[in-house]
Amino acid sequence: MFSNKFTLKVIATFVVVVTLASCSDKKTLAVTDKLQSVMSPSIVLEVYKSPTCGCCKKWISHINDNGFASKVHSYQNFSAVKDEKGIAPRYRSCHTAISKDGFAFEGHVPAKFIQQFMKETHSDDVIGLSVPAMPVGSPGMEVDDKFQPYKVLLLKSDGTHKIYANVQSYEEQF
Repeated sequence: MFSNKFTLKVIATFVVVVTLASCSDKKTLAVTDKLQSVMSPSIVLEVYKSPTCGCCKKWISHINDNGFASKVHSYQNFSAVKDEKGIAPRYRSCHTAISKDGFAFEGHVPAKFIQQFMKETHSDDVIGLSVPAMPVGSPGMEVDDKFQPYKVLLLKSDGTHKIYANVQSYEEQF
């Protein structure tokens, strides 16, 4: 469920926390608390995907390496999840992730934008974010040094969208 990189971060954090906790001043304890909050994933995403999709597995590794935890559900047909969340066919991709707050993240949305989105306040008509189709170079869709610019869309329950982010280069995703 968790990546090796994440596990190593947790172990390293534990060592630092134990070392710092042995000191008694308040400044050290504040640093310890900050480290714990930064290193522990606070957002769990329920990811619905096909059992054979390799790019979905790569995207899951991307989110797990960037502060999220994932619970993966593999199904041959999971369009009912997309229907239930109100994701119109034109906004769909190969996998859907759902936060505990009920927001949907459709397709290869970079972790950076999910984190940003989750820190914001949204009106009741917001479904979540989508990267429709499968743009080459997006997280999980890496092919050599190829990159196709794409948009991250903010989905609304009335079927409309707004552009949440324009991703023009590979580096902008991180």
